Amino acid sequence: MKSRTNMRLCATGAALGIIATLGALPAQADPLSSAIPHNPSSHATLPLPLGPGDLPETRTTTTLQPGVTLTRIVRGNADDPALHWTVEVSIPGGDTSPDPDAPPTALKDRASADELATDLWQKGFEARVEQVRTSRTADYTGGTLGWRVRIGTYDAQSAATAERARLTAAGYRGSAVYTGWDGEATDRGPWRVDVLTIDPRRFRGSLDASYGPDLEARETTSRLSAAADATAAVNAGFFVLDPKAGAPGDPTGVGVYDGRLLSEPVAGRPSLVLNDNARGTRVARFTWRGRVTGATASLRLNGVNRVPGLIRNCGGTKGDIPTSLPLHDVTCTNPNDLVAFTPDYAGGRTPGGEGLEAVLDAHDRVVELRSPRGGTLPPGGSSLQATGRRVADLTAVAHVGDRLRVKTTLLDARGHEYRPSPRTDIVNAGPELVRDGRIHITPAADGMVHPDDPSWYYGWAHKRNPRTLAGVDTAGRTVLVTADGRGTRSLGLSIAESAAVARSLGLRDAVNLDGGGSTTMVTDDTVINTPSDATGERPVGDALLILPREHGH
Repeated sequence: MKSRTNMRLCATGAALGIIATLGALPAQADPLSSAIPHNPSSHATLPLPLGPGDLPETRTTTTLQPGVTLTRIVRGNADDPALHWTVEVSIPGGDTSPDPDAPPTALKDRASADELATDLWQKGFEARVEQVRTSRTADYTGGTLGWRVRIGTYDAQSAATAERARLTAAGYRGSAVYTGWDGEATDRGPWRVDVLTIDPRRFRGSLDASYGPDLEARETTSRLSAAADATAAVNAGFFVLDPKAGAPGDPTGVGVYDGRLLSEPVAGRPSLVLNDNARGTRVARFTWRGRVTGATASLRLNGVNRVPGLIRNCGGTKGDIPTSLPLHDVTCTNPNDLVAFTPDYAGGRTPGGEGLEAVLDAHDRVVELRSPRGGTLPPGGSSLQATGRRVADLTAVAHVGDRLRVKTTLLDARGHEYRPSPRTDIVNAGPELVRDGRIHITPAADGMVHPDDPSWYYGWAHKRNPRTLAGVDTAGRTVLVTADGRGTRSLGLSIAESAAVARSLGLRDAVNLDGGGSTTMVTDDTVINTPSDATGERPVGDALLILPREHGH
């Protein structure tokens, strides 16, 4: 049974039938302002801190099942005369990633930007140079990121696309962009945000994370939702997209499903911890340790259920190249790797390549040593794959007929063991957005600041994009949020705006999940937002599901 409530928030702050008055925000809302009172029910009372305070805002709330509501928030004006289309020039060779969410290389130092603009003017393009400054965060000083070069001002995307084609013909690269994606506080929108709220006091279903039938394969959020007969779902953690970076669909960070660690953490990056009953949702940072123990020796593991030698988002172990620290959307490498595999990976078929693989049966006994590595696992079995110098390590421990004990352990931020229950799921995330009710954005610690590539931060964090956010409010309710973007009907959110929105919705702790083309929300087997990929809904690594029944019933 669904019930629906509609309200409209306007400049005077009236909310018809629901709220008597609602104070307006300052004329130019600062997304990092601390002036917004922290209120656990504020997603029903406060306007979003986006754009000027006089913008119209409408909200529609629907009860999906006991303890679960969906609120659609639409804020701003459909036609902002200050916004237009333009062509942003890319640095040659900078836009080569196969990841559709990878930002092009668009920023230069001032002298280089001026030189490029002068060259473009000489070839008949009306180029201009614009300084890009970004906000300070909890662990990043912000300031000037660089200078961008843009060409023209157009009312229609088609005109910008035509100018881009002319630019390409002249030997340059660029993209047609809408200035509403730049993240200016004076922009008048529009924005479209969907909010799922799960109240554990009334919720009698199950809150789960699912990767589908195969950890390695990708599935759309709507397919994962339909397969579980879920009431609602959103996309979840980051995952491998490019086969050159690992196995597509594999989580690129911690992945715990029904209490089992199936993907190792990225060096202390944040994650979202969920329990089936929707109680105790929290944002937490984990590291891990893993060991394989035989009759005469014990070895340190480097990974779980990933292609040996490839560490997406980095944050692995000493010896990884270029770093053992987190570095988002970068694939670190290490020729000397020891990785454990469970039957959840690729339907029980492990990746092939040079090295050695010890195959274990369901009783942890070595039944086969194979080189090259790769192949099927016995029913209920597992394996260990070694490359480079780790081959000698594994050879010394693994003998056919021997029993090997593989143990993986999560460690919390204090270094203490954390043992998830079979009713606990953990998905990878980052950066943090809100901590203890205060905006706390951590892009540097979480690998979103690329020291030698300011264009990456500009495109991924500074500019507006589709976003998926999650967290918990002071009443203990789990809140899942999607914001559409990369369009003119919804501008999206910068990371700073994401934090401000999360806090205005009353979240005590919040974190950013995978966004961009992955951002998807599903209710009743229908995608209710507008995914930004040109091909439609993107297959993802995992999703968060709200089920109408308790897990396993």
